[in-house]
Order: sequence, then structure tokens, then C-alpha cells
Amino acid sequence: MTSRPAEPSPILFFDTINAYQRTAALKAAIELDVFTAIAKGAVTAQAIAEECGASERGTRILCDYLVIIGFLNKQAQSYGLTPDSAMFLNKDSPAYVGGAIEFLLSPMLLEGFKDIAAAVRKGGSIVSEEGTVAPEHPIWVKFARAMAPLAGFTAQALAELVARQVGQPRKVLDIAAGHGLFGITLARLNPEVKIVGQDWSNVLEVAKENARKAGVEERYTTIEGSAFDVDFGSGYDLILLTNFLHHFDKETCEKLLVKVREALSDGGSAVTLEFIPNEDRVSPPVAAAFSMTMLGSTPSGDAYTFPELESMFSNAGYTRSELHSLPVTFQQVVISQK
Repeated sequence: MTSRPAEPSPILFFDTINAYQRTAALKAAIELDVFTAIAKGAVTAQAIAEECGASERGTRILCDYLVIIGFLNKQAQSYGLTPDSAMFLNKDSPAYVGGAIEFLLSPMLLEGFKDIAAAVRKGGSIVSEEGTVAPEHPIWVKFARAMAPLAGFTAQALAELVARQVGQPRKVLDIAAGHGLFGITLARLNPEVKIVGQDWSNVLEVAKENARKAGVEERYTTIEGSAFDVDFGSGYDLILLTNFLHHFDKETCEKLLVKVREALSDGGSAVTLEFIPNEDRVSPPVAAAFSMTMLGSTPSGDAYTFPELESMFSNAGYTRSELHSLPVTFQQVVISQK
């Protein structure tokens, strides 16, 4: 939006107070298929409006706003896609992620951010006692279906990192598997690996669908139920903890990590994917800001720094933990040895 002047100014206040309009405008553009229409060659407000079944006035105002906030560019009266919009917001692109709004902007998730002052007073989500980590919460089925396209890039990068740092595991447990893509990608790249996906039964139906689509269903089995209650079995070369620990407090995480270590084979590795802020807890912005997501949606979750994660693994009996970057993502990976 508008750059801040050197002198004190209320611009940041107004930009932030009105930030809901950015979200609403982008959601509307995705729902109307504005980006796809432009990709197909409709570049004027009139042509886009006709393609999207909308009014010309409304389309012009929406597209101008999308230019202002950086999702479109404009020359004379013609609109064009930015490189980011062309890749991620055109429905015909294999990298399309617009469907993620079904989860990210779902009423169940937004409910936790209607009164952040109350969440700050309480120290956790005010939606319910357990927030989104309540048993078999329906939001995780929505997550599994909506976030799979976005997870594909990260899953590929993670699988490549595992191959470089750990080698080729043969037996892998994917805790809180969700869409299942992290384990499925390992199976797709390594014909020897067998994956066990653990999650709630309704969520695992999505993972099994994705395993069938990927052609690895014969090497994909499941464990239904809570990660804290079910029997994982043993002898795993690798256990995946992708975007899971941030939902819980440190003590709860450590109890789970002990259970994970006991399920690993000798020399096995736990691979943790997380939003990991620096120790200042305000950088890098996306990872650091994830703490706010946890405040609004969980009773006690957080975005943990690497020293905090390293301490959890150490307390749970792991011999060492190493931090690895994951290029083209906002996240980092911690590989911990039994």
C-alpha cells in the first residue's frame, strides 16, 4: 500500500484498519475468476466483466484496487497479471493456490480473530476450550482438501532435503498427515518406502484419495485417531512432524516427542517442518507473525524458535537437532536424531 513518510503519520493506522478490504478484494477476485479471465485474454474492464459475469463498474474498481495492492498491473486501460498472479492465481496454472481460501478464510477459522483483545486477556483462543485442536474438528478436512495444492511445493522441497540429509528411508510415519502429501511425495520419489499416515479418520480419507491419485496406495497405510493416544508401532526410519508442534505448549510437545523417539528405529530421524522465527520473535515477518495465528486458533500454541525446539527435542532424549532452510517457502526444517 502507501509508503510511510519520514515524519509521524496516521498512514500505517489507516492501512492496517482497512486491511480487511485487501482480503475481501482478493477473495472476490478468486471467486469471480478474474485472474483466469485475464490469462485467457480478457484485459479491459468490460471484457473481464463479461467473462466473469459481473458489472463493468464493479470490475473496474476491483481490478484497479488489485493493481494498487500488487496483484495486477495496468497499462492505459488494459490489465495484466503479475508473475505471482500468473503462477498462483490463474486456475489453469498447475501451481494454482486460490482454493486455499476455503480453509484460510473459513468462518470457523475467522471466528477466532473477531476479538483478539479477549484472546490476549485469556492467553489463547476464545472460540472454544480447545480451539481448532478439538478432537475430530471438521476444519481439518477442509484444510486437507483446500491446502493440498499449496503444500505440493513444500512437500517436494522437503523430500529433496530428506534425500540429501537423511538418505532413503524405508518405513515412514507421517503424524497428523492431513492431505498426506508430505509422506506421499516421499513414496512417489522412492519406490522402496512405505508410508503410514496418522490422523483423524475423516481427514485420512483425503490422504488416501491423494495416495490413490499418486499411484502409491499399495504402500500407504493409516492409523486413525489422536497422535497423543494411538499406538504408532515401532521401527520407523523417519517420522514426519509437519506443521503440528505449533498447535501445543512446550510440555505437550515434549511428551509427544518422547513417544515419537520410542517409535523410531536406532539411528532414525524426526523431521519437523515449522514456521520458525528468529530469537527476536519479530523476524522473519511471516514466521514470526504465525504466533498470532496460534493465539487466535489454539489454547496454547506458538511459533517456536530453533533454540526452543532444540530444547524440546533434547529434553525428549534426542541426541542432536539441526536446522535447515527450505528454499521458496516461509518455513524451516529441524532434523533430530534418536
